[in-house]
Amino acid sequence: MLSRSFRHDLPFHLGLMAAAVVTFYPLLFTVFTSFKNNYQFYHVFWLPTLPLHPANYRDAWLQVGPSVINSAFVTVTSVAAIVTFAALSAYVFARHDFPGRNILFMAVLVLLMIPGILTLIPLFLQVKNYGLLNTYWALILPYIAGGQAFSIFVLRSFFASQPEELFEAARIDGASEFQIFTLIAVPLATPILGTVAILHTIWIWNDYLWPAVTLSDPNLWTIAVKLVGFTGQWMFMEQWGPLF
Repeated sequence: MLSRSFRHDLPFHLGLMAAAVVTFYPLLFTVFTSFKNNYQFYHVFWLPTLPLHPANYRDAWLQVGPSVINSAFVTVTSVAAIVTFAALSAYVFARHDFPGRNILFMAVLVLLMIPGILTLIPLFLQVKNYGLLNTYWALILPYIAGGQAFSIFVLRSFFASQPEELFEAARIDGASEFQIFTLIAVPLATPILGTVAILHTIWIWNDYLWPAVTLSDPNLWTIAVKLVGFTGQWMFMEQWGPLF
């Protein structure tokens, strides 16, 4: 006979199993459909089938591969600059006292309250006036500027929480301010720096609107922009394997 605890927990576990199926099946469906040809897609829709067709991935990569490289370049460059500049600014705000420090930091916080969509037209006109349309700089520079407010806010809180004794000991030993920053503050802040980098990586990699506005050259399209055209093209051609 089933134990009382097992019978008591059975509905709970069945519910969790059902939730897991609902959660993971769409991902699994996408994976095994990506290996199908059109005949398999139409006749065995819900389940995996044999033989597999890995050539679908080759066909898809030939279409979107350059855009993946574009996205990787823009994302890595932008995130590296965001983390570097934000860490320097946050360290100064947290560990140094200078006239107007609080006012400047409040000004940074105010930027967090401005919806990004409100700056779309002014930013586009500014990029256009600088002659940066259809260049990587049209993406990289606005991303760097747009990522500063949140990053400075998060990193300043972390740097301010570090014990002052560490920095005083380094100064007594003759360390310069830059050495203190690079050898003490940054290593201690590695987890939060990684978190900031991951958050901005997700934002920049998935961004569609700004690249679509500033890039008309298909050779410069990021993966988010390319996938929109790729999806429409291959749905029209009914090539479901490469599409998935």
